[in-house]
Amino acid sequence: MPIIPAGGRLPAFESEVQVTALGGGHGLAASLSALRLLTGNLTAVVTVADDGGSSGRLREELGVLPPGDLRMALAALCDDTDWGRTWRDVMQHRFTSRNGTAGSLDNHALGNLLIVTLWELLGDTVAGLRWAGALLGARGEVLPMASVPLTIEGRVVATVDAAHPQGQVIRGQARLAKAGGLDNVRLLPEDAPACAEAVQAIHDADWVVLGPGSWYTSVLPHLLLPEMREALCTTKARRLLTMNLDVNDLEATGLDAAGHLRVISRYAPEFGVDVVLADPSSIADTAGFTEAAAMLGAEVVFGKVGNSAGTSVHDPLRLAAAYRDIFGDNWNLKAKG
Repeated sequence: MPIIPAGGRLPAFESEVQVTALGGGHGLAASLSALRLLTGNLTAVVTVADDGGSSGRLREELGVLPPGDLRMALAALCDDTDWGRTWRDVMQHRFTSRNGTAGSLDNHALGNLLIVTLWELLGDTVAGLRWAGALLGARGEVLPMASVPLTIEGRVVATVDAAHPQGQVIRGQARLAKAGGLDNVRLLPEDAPACAEAVQAIHDADWVVLGPGSWYTSVLPHLLLPEMREALCTTKARRLLTMNLDVNDLEATGLDAAGHLRVISRYAPEFGVDVVLADPSSIADTAGFTEAAAMLGAEVVFGKVGNSAGTSVHDPLRLAAAYRDIFGDNWNLKAKG
């Protein structure tokens, strides 16, 4: 039986549902924090296009995959025990140099350094992440979406400041996240190989969960990588798309909630979704949103999944309860199909 914060518990499945969750950054961490309360048969597939901060420095200096989003996923899978909380904090700890000192460790996350150390010692990205997961006692596995570092490129269509004029083509996740509304988004190299274990995890899953997260730089990339998109379109797993609580973040400037779904349809028209989960507080036009979901072949499930503070942060227990209701209602449909 999984442990749930604040003294709550959710009933366990008779046979644990096998879930593969895709995304990056804080959005994926939110879904993993909820999903780990339901099942140990959990695989996180993480974007590898980050080029900012500690991850960007390690990527540039050492030629490795950016470890930051992988680290956050591992930390999110730590149990709510003394061991889990301690290792979560260790992985997330950042070094800060003394004032006036430009130290080489400044702003590096210890977890990033640990992951890269394992990669260098073992010579295998997936093996290194598995060793890191074993050390943390992570409730699930973390995999990169691609075998090589990726770069995201896009064109600005909704200007938010003079530094990012309309029509400007911007390359790099860190810059794109601050640019405003985007279009013509693509991954480079376009023919990059997907991580074979990640592709297999999509095919092995009972449910694939995509989102929440930055729509263009954390969610959409999984549908832009050819091998990953093919797996997502051909898997027999049921597919769940989790909406953001804040549909007006900077890189989605100009998009409402329905517009987020139309982005998915435009970039991957062959991709279908079974269920879209959304908090009603983030949907201004319910009818328009439901219509856009239907274009993806999806039914909409509305549920209050935000935290009680009213910020744009998912509450792990509420989100877990919503996931469990969705999985439970459709638990036998895969086998029947």
